[in-house]
Amino acid sequence: MSRFIIFSGIIGLLLLAGIRIIFEYKRAIKFRFGKYVKTLEPGFRWIIPFIETIQIVDIRVITFNINSQEVMTEDNVPCSIDGVVFFKINDPERAVLEVEEYKFAITQLAQAALRDVCGKVELDTILSKREEMGKNIKGIVELETKEWGIEINDVKIKDIQLPENMRRMMANQAEAERSRRARIILALAEEQAAAKLLEAGKLIDQSPSAIKLRLYQTLSNIAAEKNSTILFPFPEEMLPNQEQKP
Repeated sequence: MSRFIIFSGIIGLLLLAGIRIIFEYKRAIKFRFGKYVKTLEPGFRWIIPFIETIQIVDIRVITFNINSQEVMTEDNVPCSIDGVVFFKINDPERAVLEVEEYKFAITQLAQAALRDVCGKVELDTILSKREEMGKNIKGIVELETKEWGIEINDVKIKDIQLPENMRRMMANQAEAERSRRARIILALAEEQAAAKLLEAGKLIDQSPSAIKLRLYQTLSNIAAEKNSTILFPFPEEMLPNQEQKP
């Protein structure tokens, strides 16, 4: 009787040891004596203890940072660039069987692609076209990882660190550009004002009454403060009379 109880206990322990719960967002790669058998779907699963083993694979979108990389741009500007990669495993079997430590492999590919892409363009291109740089990096990484059953969703360039002297030069350049635009705007305003004054002068010249009204308005503006004396060295009648003859 005791042997039966011991045997039943051993069987019960083996049954309990083989129980596996696989979450909805994961898949389990089952091996028997080290050989791939099949991919287990989510839910309650049981494997043969000591004979079968499983390796869990997360099929959600995975995110990891690309460590800061020292890059020399095409115009010989040293800078440090980092980014972030978003990827998803579409084929868990191939991701496990085709590559060792797929996360590490993708990290190395992304770092190499970032240095390669950013090293072939000028600094201004990297600063102004981050989205395009990210797409180029994604294309290079995706070309390699497609055979591993891994899909690269996106690659983003997060931060670009420049040397201190380059930052000062860029700040001076931006300040000079703003000054140039301000001068151009002021010159255009002066040009437009001069054109309008010329048109107004031509209209006033066509009527002596308009000249007198303009003179009176000017005198009124001068006398607004009541702190000055206005002298006329000649009578008003001596002003030029341009009445048009019929």
